[in-house]
Amino acid sequence: MMDSMMPVFLWTDIMIWGLFILIVMGIVQILHDPQKRAQWHSVFQSKTAMVSVLVLLVYFSIALLDSVHFKNTPDAQDVTNSNTHKELISVLDMGLEHLIQNTERTYSAPFALHEYSSTVVYGENGQVQQVYLPLKHVAQHIDMDKSLVTYDVLTQIVWALMGALSLLMGIAIFHSYFYLNSLARQTAEVKQQRLPWGMAYLTLFSITFIGLAFYILSFDYHVLGTNKVGEDVLYQSLKSIRTGVLIGGLTTVVMLPLALLLGISAGYFKGWIDDVIQYLYTTLNSIPGVLLIAAAVLVMQSIMSTHADWFGSTEERADMRLLFLILILGMTSWTGLCRLLRAETLKISQIEYVTAAKAFGLKPFTIIRRHVFPNLVHLILIALVLDFSGLVLAEAVLSYVGVGVDPTMPSWGNMINQARLEMAREPMVWWSLVSAFIFMFILVLAANLFADRVQWVLNPRSEK
Repeated sequence: MMDSMMPVFLWTDIMIWGLFILIVMGIVQILHDPQKRAQWHSVFQSKTAMVSVLVLLVYFSIALLDSVHFKNTPDAQDVTNSNTHKELISVLDMGLEHLIQNTERTYSAPFALHEYSSTVVYGENGQVQQVYLPLKHVAQHIDMDKSLVTYDVLTQIVWALMGALSLLMGIAIFHSYFYLNSLARQTAEVKQQRLPWGMAYLTLFSITFIGLAFYILSFDYHVLGTNKVGEDVLYQSLKSIRTGVLIGGLTTVVMLPLALLLGISAGYFKGWIDDVIQYLYTTLNSIPGVLLIAAAVLVMQSIMSTHADWFGSTEERADMRLLFLILILGMTSWTGLCRLLRAETLKISQIEYVTAAKAFGLKPFTIIRRHVFPNLVHLILIALVLDFSGLVLAEAVLSYVGVGVDPTMPSWGNMINQARLEMAREPMVWWSLVSAFIFMFILVLAANLFADRVQWVLNPRSEK
């Protein structure tokens, strides 16, 4: 299938892979610096930090898989009919192709065999009946026998458990070979500061087991149910991970240079430079954030509607809207970090070693690079991770009021926006809202817990 498809590079694909390269470069730099390596070793000595990083790694990996796109070509004869209506498909779509194929007619609850709402049908004698129609793509291998569903689900869960244990044993053997060799060369002091590998393996096993169980069961059941048009909610939730990671991660990258430049400049140089920067972010903060973002999004939508010929497909149009939203959020979210860096730089610039550096005639940018910036790193990291969490939540709010990502793009905000009407139904449709909430909650919680540990370790004035 790969030979009959043409790779497509969306703007957000390039940006998220660029972010991945930056993260790898940062890790390499940390590994080559003994002081930084010792600091981050202390970060990962916390069980909470280890668990949080593994969860964030899973989310980011899913986002990367969903950021490698291919375009269907006319001679793609081996592409299934379920994907022909999609102009662009990702590697994640290929792995979840069965979820795209198994689209039902309307709502169905998790692990249900019949539709959630009754349908009016006419009998042979013209009698009107209210019946719950059976689903088309569920439990066909057991002929939709309700009595066999529990046994079948438990059997598939056991297979997922065996697969998770086998994979974990392979990873443990591979890890032990290198870890035990390095442990023999370590000193007694280093051995006392070992990482919580037991918790790491327990977390990895839990993630692998849950993922395998959901994936195996998704071939025969709608694990998280279906929405109004019969689309699988598990597929929607997984596809929404990319949108959440993009908005949270790339927006922080967009706002970081502006916040660093203006915040440090205002705190170090003071005078008229400080006055101008304060006036700038005070004026920007005086405008309600939602209104400012909504106005910018509406202007962007008007421009895109006027120039519809710029986009070759609906996916490219939705991606461009997501890119503009990231830029808009980045240009309006830098003020908080800027104010924090300004205040901290004002404090650091009065410390004795900075005053001594000025007396020795060092240039301002040298002083900033050697003495000011290293003491701001912990604040930058904690602020970025907290802003990441806030931006993931902000996407849900913006989509709820209609100025978020494109309605055709999967996102937790769009799922919550659609669920507000579903919650008023009778019977109530709850699984779309719960699924979006759980996926978003896990991501935000992991980011916040990791940020708390990073702040505690890297803050030079914290009491260890």
